[in-house]
Amino acid sequence: MGLVPQPAVLLETDLRAYKLFARGKVRDVYEDGDRLLIVATDRISAFDFILATGIPEKGRVLTQMTLFWLDALRGIVPNHFLTADVTSLPPEYAGRSMWVRRAEMFQVECVARGYLAGSGWKDYQRTGAVCGIPLPPGLQESSPLHEPMFTPATKAQSGHDENISFDQAAAIVGAETAARLRDLTLALYNHAAAYAKTRGILIADTKFEFGIVDGQIVLADEVLTPDSSRFWPADQYQPGRPQPSFDKQYVRDYLESIRWNKQPPAPALPADVAQRTSAKYKEAYRLLTGHHLEDARP
Repeated sequence: MGLVPQPAVLLETDLRAYKLFARGKVRDVYEDGDRLLIVATDRISAFDFILATGIPEKGRVLTQMTLFWLDALRGIVPNHFLTADVTSLPPEYAGRSMWVRRAEMFQVECVARGYLAGSGWKDYQRTGAVCGIPLPPGLQESSPLHEPMFTPATKAQSGHDENISFDQAAAIVGAETAARLRDLTLALYNHAAAYAKTRGILIADTKFEFGIVDGQIVLADEVLTPDSSRFWPADQYQPGRPQPSFDKQYVRDYLESIRWNKQPPAPALPADVAQRTSAKYKEAYRLLTGHHLEDARP
């Protein structure tokens, strides 16, 4: 099986007109005064490693889905978005880039959980609680929670974020701010989850980031994408087992199948695995927005 042709993906950015502000696993951020340019590349990570193969159109899905949600949720909380007009940049940056206001970011990840999955499920199996919040006994993997939970985490530059208690979050950002972030997180999740359900998608959990602009709390970074959320097809939902999802499932399954020892160097992906993963990302975008990704291009 051949590898994905490199011209089909954007793995690295090099915008010399602007100063590089940060380079993450997926996004490259450039600064220009009091604004930032966020570019979502087609990089993909698995098991904390950035893979050599990109996923076609992934960066455009992430940016376009974020723009969709920022608009849909602006009645709940303002956001940092300025414009997606990047006509001054090379054409490969179109659709995957946006200018935003520079925000002073809170050093806490704001996670909302509506179902028992991922690290929450592991925590529950071990302690009967999630982030110190007790849950009823006898819940299954992927069980719906009686009500959505706010489970903050600390930000990690590399590796996994670490779940923390509400009190620990309050110690980082202050009790009043922690309570406000909790309320915003749950309001955003409840609104998005209710909408997504009408589109055939269950949002099992998601992660928000907030910051301060001009003294006001704003929603920032990516919002409700397959990278920051667990999207499940509603028509295949069955508690008691892991669920199929609209994310890097094919990538993880492939890496497990070749028995990679999860040590560098990370292997490249066969073309069919990259293409099937790309299709899942684009399907999530289509289902949630009602539009095909191609229609979103400038």
